[in-house]
Order: sequence, then C-alpha cells, then structure tokens
Amino acid sequence: MKKIFLVLFLFILVFILDQFIKYGFVYFDWGYEGKFLSLQLAYNHGVAFSMFSFLKQYLKYIQLFMLFAGIIYLYFNKAVFEKYFIAIALLYAGGLSNILDRFTYGAVVDYIYWHYGFEFAIFNFADMIINLAVAIIICQQIFKKNKQKESL
Repeated sequence: MKKIFLVLFLFILVFILDQFIKYGFVYFDWGYEGKFLSLQLAYNHGVAFSMFSFLKQYLKYIQLFMLFAGIIYLYFNKAVFEKYFIAIALLYAGGLSNILDRFTYGAVVDYIYWHYGFEFAIFNFADMIINLAVAIIICQQIFKKNKQKESL
C-alpha cells in the first residue's frame, strides 16, 4: 500500500511541477539567456529532436495509446511494476505531462536550451524526468546482473 502512495505522490508532484513551469513560459514570458544555457519558449510538434513532426496532429493519440498499452502490460505483469514502480511513476508523469501539452498547446512546450560547446536540442523538465526513469531502470538491471554474477 505504501508503494501506491509513493507512486501517486511522485506522479502528482512531477506532473504539477512540470505543468507549472510550462505555464510560466507560455503565459508569463519566463526566460533567461546565459552563456551556457538559455531558457526560452519553443514548441515541439514532433518527439525527441523534432522527429515525426509530420504526425503532429496524430502524435498525441499515438502516445496516449502507447501509455494505455503500458498500463495494460503492467496490469498483467505486476512483478514489473513492483520492481520498477518509482521509475514507472516518473515515466508516466513526464509522458502524460507532455501529452497534455499536445492537447492544450498543440505541441510540447520546451524551454531548456544548451548551447555551450555544441548546440543541443531544446527540451523540458518532463523530458529530463523521463530520461531519469530510463536511467533508473538501466541501473536496476545492471545491479541485478552484478548480483547474479556474485551469487554464482
């Protein structure tokens, strides 16, 4: 039961924080121009690095379908949820926040732009949280393999 409350808390916290930040960039013209990093509003009609932007009006439905398929998978594979519940909470919070952007603004609201040494794609807090969730899953897998090797 504690896991469910933790999952809900993390999900709600990340989701609301991400939407609050995006709201500030869209409606209050938040921004910052720095030597290494700039915070500037941009709309991404595609996915990572603006790929699949030609699908912009359909992406929200495709992504929503993928998240619901993930829920169905987790329902039938409860052990996966038990093992990765923190990462799943973060993944769904970031993913659903970006999907809400597509319904609300017609695109994902991005605002973090790294431009020192090389120019990197513009991204947002939800994208960082999604990457963190993937990193958590990878680390758990690596530690699991290391424990298995040690027990042999």
